[in-house]
Amino acid sequence: MRVLLLGFCIGVAVSLAFAGGAARPTTAAVRSVEPRAEPSAPMALPTPSGAAVGTDATTSQPSAPACTPAPLAQRAALTLVTGLPDVTDPGAPLVAELVELGVGASFLTGSNVTDPAQARTLAHALSARGGLVATDEEWGRVSSFRELIGATSSPRTIAGTRAPAEVRADARALGAQLDELGIDWDFAPVADLDTGPSDGVIGDRSFSSEPGVATRYARAFASGLSAAGVIPTVKHFPGHGSATGDDPHSGGVRSDVGPAELARELGVFRRLIDADVPAVMVGHVTYPALGRRPASMSGWAYDRLRELGFDGVAITDSVGMGAVHNRWDFGPAAVEALKAGADAVLVTDGTQARTMRAHLVAAVRSGELSERRLNAAAMRMLRLAGRDTSLICPAS
Repeated sequence: MRVLLLGFCIGVAVSLAFAGGAARPTTAAVRSVEPRAEPSAPMALPTPSGAAVGTDATTSQPSAPACTPAPLAQRAALTLVTGLPDVTDPGAPLVAELVELGVGASFLTGSNVTDPAQARTLAHALSARGGLVATDEEWGRVSSFRELIGATSSPRTIAGTRAPAEVRADARALGAQLDELGIDWDFAPVADLDTGPSDGVIGDRSFSSEPGVATRYARAFASGLSAAGVIPTVKHFPGHGSATGDDPHSGGVRSDVGPAELARELGVFRRLIDADVPAVMVGHVTYPALGRRPASMSGWAYDRLRELGFDGVAITDSVGMGAVHNRWDFGPAAVEALKAGADAVLVTDGTQARTMRAHLVAAVRSGELSERRLNAAAMRMLRLAGRDTSLICPAS
């Protein structure tokens, strides 16, 4: 069924539900763009089935049945978001493999679609067991489905020519198009600030170099997508606009901003988190003042994200990019990302999914990766998709 979120609409809580075929999930969370009075507490793992929350263990209550978690490999697969390079046939072996593995989401780009009917059929096949179907549709130069839905102006141009209310309406129309194609999750909008050239790594993908303007337009875009039933994702936390160096696709990227400048970039994400965005993508920028690893592989980045009150899904940018892949192969990258605090690991090459799952399982069994950490990540992915969370039990 098509993902329809409950909420993230300006000034109201909008109740939506999945529609369509019986194989697609439903979303249970209610979100509003009104700022929370206080950050919510970290998401707790569920109590064992049948247990009464807060019951004194010394009372004469009947013993609760033990919680039986899904197999470790199944929980590990839920944290993977995988692409399918050049696959267009819903009967392709890689489609069957990813469904069998039970990945949390599949990622479609322009190389996966030829026409609307084919796109819908492929998306339906990938979501056969409840997995989400994601894409990267920002407007402007980053547009996975441009050939199907048409070209648009850049976010920078749009912010300079349209009011936030118009952008929300346009984003809702975009979301309706994506929803019709079977897309549940969009890796947009860009929330980075940028003052560089329009063709820079971020450039005109950014709505503005001014925090207030960037916030208003990113929130309008995200709210419009959500109103159409598509999950928005703000990116690239903690901020890419000030970074220098190579494109993260090919090599390392660093930012030498000081605390004041970083706080300025974080301010946009903080306000969007206050509006209850459901997903945040963490970028591959390295901040030497805070550590030697890219943010996507750094505990401090995820700690900061949670300190801002975010309790949704934190997903990495693609770990096949040079900024990460030049240091870690796919399997170790998945482990390092989850250890740092990621809930989902994006890889555009789905042929790596089985290896990545195996590394995660091995890391839990060896004690390198906490089972509780894996469970928390898998739980957030299930909640994002509105799926049955009884697949996860607290780690012993």
